[in-house]
Amino acid sequence: MDRDFAIDPDIRARMLAWRHDIHAHPETAFQEHRTSDLVAAALQEMGLPVHRGLAGTGVVATLRNGDGPSIALRADIDALDIHELNALPYASRHPGKMHACGHDGHTAMLLGAAAQLARRPDLRGTVHFVFQPAEENEGGGRVMVEQGLFELFPADAVYGMHNFPDVPYGQFAIRDGCMTAFLDNFEIRVGGKGCHGATPELGIDPIAVAAQLVNALQTIVSRRTAAAEAAVVSVTQIHGGDTWNVIPAKVVMRGTARSLDAGVHDRIEAAMAQICAGVAQAHGADIALDYRRGYPGVVNTARETGAAIAAAASLVGAERVRTDIAPLMAGEDFAFMLQHRPGAYIGIGTRRGADTAPVHNAHYDFNDDALPLGAAYWIALARRQLTAG
Repeated sequence: MDRDFAIDPDIRARMLAWRHDIHAHPETAFQEHRTSDLVAAALQEMGLPVHRGLAGTGVVATLRNGDGPSIALRADIDALDIHELNALPYASRHPGKMHACGHDGHTAMLLGAAAQLARRPDLRGTVHFVFQPAEENEGGGRVMVEQGLFELFPADAVYGMHNFPDVPYGQFAIRDGCMTAFLDNFEIRVGGKGCHGATPELGIDPIAVAAQLVNALQTIVSRRTAAAEAAVVSVTQIHGGDTWNVIPAKVVMRGTARSLDAGVHDRIEAAMAQICAGVAQAHGADIALDYRRGYPGVVNTARETGAAIAAAASLVGAERVRTDIAPLMAGEDFAFMLQHRPGAYIGIGTRRGADTAPVHNAHYDFNDDALPLGAAYWIALARRQLTAG
């Protein structure tokens, strides 16, 4: 598939330049100052009023054309703490940071859509272009909402899009209902009694207690969660001890818990607390659970999912819009916006071939061929949602 999707040639060239510039200068959560400046300057050059400051580095621009409905289109702008291993002319110039999730492409596609719509605003209503910081781990979407995103920029619906490197370029992927997992993190502090490794009976071994906890926590999924209910509980860190022959006084465990249903989400936390209390009593240890609620699940609403499907199908054909995908166990903070407005989150396929690197990989690079298609999707969605003039 090699089409321009009715994106003007100069805008296609600018999208490529924006994407490579942002990729070369990655900035992580709430530190996206250069990126925010680039986005704001581009939008102002289009003649759009620009608001800055939500969540610190967030940018919102608005296109109004008469009375009518209003929608918000969101792109994320932050990078990751990963050292890039690509040998590209636009590779990261900041060691230890890179755009390993494609937010550089997301930003360029939404800027391209804004430029095209500003040039030919053949719609009736309002489009808010939302450029959100800190999607990775820090919940910039939640912060924008808390600081008044939808009070300042009223929207009847909000839409998001993410690149999917496991879906071939030229296809889209979406599902009604839960699209991504409810994501939590936890820390468990195990307090024991330190002693010599040769006389464990004189202490309380927190390492042995931690081993019991690892096994017991796995029963939350295998024995407390129905087979039809997806859930994951993973211990990903265990820290304790300083030398060969000393049983330490404490161990710290950390991990993640994920599910696809709010009810299961709640039951996991309750079960973890019960297990920690029981294991502590059995071993005479002190166990403190710090369960940290993270991102809620992205839950697409039916009407808006239908609008997203129709817009994508108008570009690539209905047979190339996959609506039967399984929910993703990854987290996504666009969910915070969907807690306040109806909307839909869609994946745009970017796979080049079998060797396409996944997101969050040091060899990942956004597929530039998808830039015109992504911009065209935003334009088609806006035109379908807002009554034509």
